[in-house]
Amino acid sequence: MNRRNEEKGTKPKRRWQREEETEIEKIERELVERQNALANWVAKTELGRAVKAGKINSIDEIYDRGQKILEPEIVDSLLKLDEHLIQIARTTRVTRAGRKYSYRAEVILGNRNGYVGVGTAKDADRFPAINKAKRIAKLNLIRVYRGSGSWEEQPTEDKHSIPFKVEGKSGSVRVVLMPAPKGTGLAVGKAIKPLLELAGVRNVWGRTKGRSTIHLNFVQAAIDALSQTGKMKASKDIERKISKEARNN
Repeated sequence: MNRRNEEKGTKPKRRWQREEETEIEKIERELVERQNALANWVAKTELGRAVKAGKINSIDEIYDRGQKILEPEIVDSLLKLDEHLIQIARTTRVTRAGRKYSYRAEVILGNRNGYVGVGTAKDADRFPAINKAKRIAKLNLIRVYRGSGSWEEQPTEDKHSIPFKVEGKSGSVRVVLMPAPKGTGLAVGKAIKPLLELAGVRNVWGRTKGRSTIHLNFVQAAIDALSQTGKMKASKDIERKISKEARNN
């Protein structure tokens, strides 16, 4: 205990206590910056002006109408998102003037309740690359339809898994996600666990094919699979019936 702490009658703060306070200060600073950014936001699209005027208070309403989000501030106004940094890599480009270095950031954003997005961006510095990736991820948000699969005997409102088997692809990677009962957890690769957590999926089985060591392709294939939860494939009989009705009309 040093002399200054003896005079005040307090004990010196330990290292983990200082780190916790720094993290709290960081969160408070980010909240203040977000509020200032929204206060100074000048909407450029019709959808942005409607959100800022308070005419639209739910992001579900935007997705139900099939409207496209072109301003990340719209997402900031309607959702509170958590983030996960997949990786940040230093890249090199050779030009006549010599080598130019930059950073490539890959970020996942989600509200842990049905919305998730992935963004990638490059910049000469590390933190601007991460901020650019966050903005892109907000514009790439998808809505994930969750369910309980066919495991519960009675209908339940606890949407802890996905409604049915889905498959996504990116490059040579194929990701298959299957609904799982409660208590299974996320039986998938480590690279897509944060993605499913931020999407609000708690129980799922997964299977992968291809070169799944490339994290970005792995994550994008999982995003493609989750986007299939909002689509329903019609059987051949239904397709024939629809085509027959269309010809008669």
